Amino acid sequence: MNSIVLIFGVFLGGAILTYLAHKLSNILSSAFFVLTIFTATVLFYLKVETGDVFSFSLNGLHLEWGITSFSWIFSLIVLGLGTMAAVYSISFMKGKERLGYYYFNFILGIFSMMGILLSRDLVSFFIFWEIMTWSSYMIVVYEGRSVQKIGIKYILFSAMGAYAMLMAIVIIYSQMQSVMIEDLIYSFSSFSISYQIWLPILLLTGFGVKAAMMPLHVWAPGAYSHAPMAYTSVFSGALSKMGVYGMVLVFSTLISQLPEHTIIREVVAWLGGITAVMGTLWAITQDDAKKLLAYSSVAQLGYIITGVAIGTELAMLSAIFLSVLHALFKGTLFMVVGAIEKQTGTTNLTEVTGLIRKMPWTFIAALMSIIALAGIPPLGGFVGKWMLYESLIGSDHYILVILIFFASTAGFLYCYKFLFGFFLGQEEKEWDHVKEAPASMVVPMLILSFFSFLLGTFPGLILKPIDQGMQSLGYVPTEGHFWGMSVLFNEWGNAVVLQPILYAIMAVFLFFLVFLTLKGLKGTRYVTTKDISSSGEVPGEFENLSYKQNFFQPFLRAVEPVMKRQIDKYYTGIGNGIEAFFNYVRRVYSGNGQTYAIYVIIFLVILLLFKNNLFG
Repeated sequence: MNSIVLIFGVFLGGAILTYLAHKLSNILSSAFFVLTIFTATVLFYLKVETGDVFSFSLNGLHLEWGITSFSWIFSLIVLGLGTMAAVYSISFMKGKERLGYYYFNFILGIFSMMGILLSRDLVSFFIFWEIMTWSSYMIVVYEGRSVQKIGIKYILFSAMGAYAMLMAIVIIYSQMQSVMIEDLIYSFSSFSISYQIWLPILLLTGFGVKAAMMPLHVWAPGAYSHAPMAYTSVFSGALSKMGVYGMVLVFSTLISQLPEHTIIREVVAWLGGITAVMGTLWAITQDDAKKLLAYSSVAQLGYIITGVAIGTELAMLSAIFLSVLHALFKGTLFMVVGAIEKQTGTTNLTEVTGLIRKMPWTFIAALMSIIALAGIPPLGGFVGKWMLYESLIGSDHYILVILIFFASTAGFLYCYKFLFGFFLGQEEKEWDHVKEAPASMVVPMLILSFFSFLLGTFPGLILKPIDQGMQSLGYVPTEGHFWGMSVLFNEWGNAVVLQPILYAIMAVFLFFLVFLTLKGLKGTRYVTTKDISSSGEVPGEFENLSYKQNFFQPFLRAVEPVMKRQIDKYYTGIGNGIEAFFNYVRRVYSGNGQTYAIYVIIFLVILLLFKNNLFG
């Protein structure tokens, strides 16, 4: 049996067995769940090699499944994060209802994402894309009625993206009588100019929805924050990367054939920059850690989209590198929030505090991931952002680099808010009972955070596979070329030259340590949480500006004009208008037989009057 078919069989068989086992025992169901994902992962990396192909025909269409050097990189994200999240789910979901339902859709989600990566034809790609959408939707609405509106918003935007993709596939088949992705790449230059413009736009619409690119992002904050945190780590870390995966394919194989500096690149690059800025600003305003990380995910995807759209070798290298790192640190942070929710019952940053001694291992995982997210060395986020800055400067996008740098710098605010709010505040008696999360939740977090550190210090471990994947898309080798151009890497390109950076950081910390120590010798004055700097503003009498609540109010007042316009309001207005129109049209169906008879007579009269025009 072909290895790819065997792996798909393991996923589907395991999903069914896991669901049925739940009716007998939760323990048995959990065992089948983890075993299914672990077995499929091991089989994939032991049995499937780059270049392996399984081809077959379906209703006259030639379809193929196989792995490429490029899709192999994203398989690391899907299977690596999926395996860690599966182990994490066992303790997180303990005691919850409908475990069989959750496990079944979780497995289908991993199965469908791997199907997307293995698809070498557009029909298989679209089928797996739809399975991914529906399985993730079923988990978004896991909580029932309370999340129905959020689920509807997610499925509506997903349907819009899916119809755009389907329209593109139909056009492609009508032009070349084939659905093979390879044939599309070779035949694209022969398409008419209008098709060369509209096909990428339609495909990017579908991929942009999943990548949460503004203005198609409005589903993401609600879906990320209301799905079970055990799955949200996969939702944000892996499922969103399917949109990135598709966007890379479109830009590197189709748009690359259009004239240089095409407006599509510039528009999407700027949409990515705006996504990064607005996602960051909205993350700062959140007091619930779930929504904070949800908006943060939107912002981080903005960086990636910008790099993909710019499309130079260094920009694409940074985008794919950031995709891997985002899966690691954002997957970890959603797990951290899930652990806190499991142990305390809340994720509100204004309620929970002082957990550093109660949950030390969770704090370590959170700290390392926050450092990576903020782009501080020696964690991997620094490497990816640095390459992105260099690529933007090298491609003469100076205003865009300012926009991205502002988003990255402002991101420090919500990073600090997250870390201080949960762990570094004053210990409260109401949380004395809190203990560290179970080992099956802590270990996956620590493993993922460790890889954030490893890839930050030795980026060549993942940059080399990324380089090979980019070559399969038509890029020139970047190793020894663009790696050498970056001032960040040593001459071999396999490790970051951290000594000068670390010395500078140590010097800054040493200076402030001496300064504050000498100042403290004059006497210590204990103050309340409200007695803090307010950026030259005078707080109102009842305005709380503690670290955890409204601390960034002066900053938010400064950027308020930018945040006033919310695209979600316009979508809501359109939805309300459509609903009102159909409520009016519904009056036509009165239930009265005589009224329906009049409709039939009117219809027949119209046919008689216009029969010559209608039928010739």
